[in-house]
Amino acid sequence: MTEPETSLSLATDFPAATQEEWRKLVDAVLKGAPFERLESQTYDGLAIAPLYQRAAEARAIAGRAPGAAWRVMQRVDHPDPAAANAQALDDLLNGATGLVLVFKGSVSANGFGLDASAATLARALDGVELGADLPIDLNLSPATRHVVRDFAALVKTRGDTPARIDLRASINPIGGFAAAGHSAQSWEQLSQSFAAMVGDLAADGFRGPFAVSDGRIIHNAGGSEAQELAFALASAVAYLRALEANGMSVAAARDAIYFRLTADADQLLTIVKFRAVRKLWARVQGACGLDPVPGLVTAETAWRMLTRRDPYVNILRNTIAVAAAGLGGADAITVLPHTAALGLPDGFARRIARNIALVLLEEANLARVADPAAGSGALEALTQELCAAAWSQFQDIERAGGVWAALESGLIAQKVSAVRTRRQTAIAHRRDILTGTNAYPDLDETAPMVLEVPPWPEPEKDLATKPLPRIRLAEPFERLREASDRMLTQTGARPRIFLACLGAPADFTPRASFAVNLFESGGIEAASKQIEPTTVSTTLETANTPLACLCGSDQAYESAAAPAAAALKAAGARHIYLAGRPGAHEAQWRAAGVQSFVYEGCDALSVLQAAYQVLTG
Repeated sequence: MTEPETSLSLATDFPAATQEEWRKLVDAVLKGAPFERLESQTYDGLAIAPLYQRAAEARAIAGRAPGAAWRVMQRVDHPDPAAANAQALDDLLNGATGLVLVFKGSVSANGFGLDASAATLARALDGVELGADLPIDLNLSPATRHVVRDFAALVKTRGDTPARIDLRASINPIGGFAAAGHSAQSWEQLSQSFAAMVGDLAADGFRGPFAVSDGRIIHNAGGSEAQELAFALASAVAYLRALEANGMSVAAARDAIYFRLTADADQLLTIVKFRAVRKLWARVQGACGLDPVPGLVTAETAWRMLTRRDPYVNILRNTIAVAAAGLGGADAITVLPHTAALGLPDGFARRIARNIALVLLEEANLARVADPAAGSGALEALTQELCAAAWSQFQDIERAGGVWAALESGLIAQKVSAVRTRRQTAIAHRRDILTGTNAYPDLDETAPMVLEVPPWPEPEKDLATKPLPRIRLAEPFERLREASDRMLTQTGARPRIFLACLGAPADFTPRASFAVNLFESGGIEAASKQIEPTTVSTTLETANTPLACLCGSDQAYESAAAPAAAALKAAGARHIYLAGRPGAHEAQWRAAGVQSFVYEGCDALSVLQAAYQVLTG
């Protein structure tokens, strides 16, 4: 078969489209509404427009080597060192290309992790062939920092050459201070021991990097992308200064530092965050008189996005997060298994976590192109705007005396708290959706298996300290679902609400479906029935609940809402809702017995919490 002389192109048959023509079509659809309605805003206040022009002059950001796969880092976190060793060997046999040793009390330990003894470290790595092609990333806490020296001693005991070991030591006293809320030493004292530990590893022949600037602490606390970047950058600068002040050259200090950021299910912002950190670090290097070189940037999927309810959706969230971090240029990615919020993940959950990255690498080939976001109008614009926002917040930290001083004064905690409150409000109002939790719940779901391993006992808390919190956004709704489960266990039935449906099915189905979704997100089972005011008493008695919600169309409400509410009240309903905004009829409907209105954008969490007070009062 011969090839045609010219290739066919349908595009040549049409005139080139322009942004002005697109805008005219959009304005016609908006019918006078402001164009800004099509824009969205990030928690940093960055506007995301509906359309961008190509950034033709943009160039790829230097990062992971072109065509190189990111490292698939698998967690080793079983408290039993023999079991942890079995995990590690199985992971390496089945596609993992690096290990993250998680120690008790570290930021991502989730209640589990290895104890910090030299014997445990040796047993967990028994049979694991350490070498340049196997990165080992340590996840430590202030109390387990000595593991770095134990690892160095283990390498010597085995007769390995330190220069061959890809050790990412994760020394991070600033992160430890932020997570714990206190430190036994001042930064002036701690910076010297920090520099000594880094210097000892370098003197032993390890290549590093040794110190990590860890943004997860900010993300876990509900912070924004700019706040996470600013904290990580400020930590890196503090480490640069400490290492230089203790005799290390600026270039060597730069090479001793790496970054760890969080990847979450916001695909656009995760991509631009990982691009932005490289541009910000290059700017710091330039200010230090260095020719910028790409640093090591690692990723871990987000703890705060994980849910205990419908946890299989976490697989989708993790997939988006891994893809975004990989496209953003992460050198290594660690996936928190989809059951991590339920307990210690079993072999199946660990395999899924590992295979998410392997499928994206080996089947989707996402690593084949270096910086695929380069030239995208949206991603280039957002990267620049995020860099500017993060740099501004970094400067605020520097003006406060540096990151340690900003933590001591509460500056960082205050700013993060403000964003966290806005996030939690958006979750409560269901503007931010967590599928399976605050929307589209399944009250009959079966929880997946986790290992029957108890977590480490919680350490006693010092009430005088103020650590940055570690949250999951789903927790308030999960507490309501847990209350529902307890009632089911104790009484044989979940809490219920009676949906009194007015008019024909076409009238009440949309709002009844909305009400089912809302109330069941709090574990309150919805029983619906098409009613007439004369039959309310019997149907409410059959439903066996003090809660009732009117569901119907606006037209049906005009004539039937008030008498139906009055009938429900007379029949013994202690709290009556109406699905929809009240509008001009609010006073009339309230007089008839309606106490609350539920609608898209209402404070669903407060509605549900108040419903439980009625049920248990």
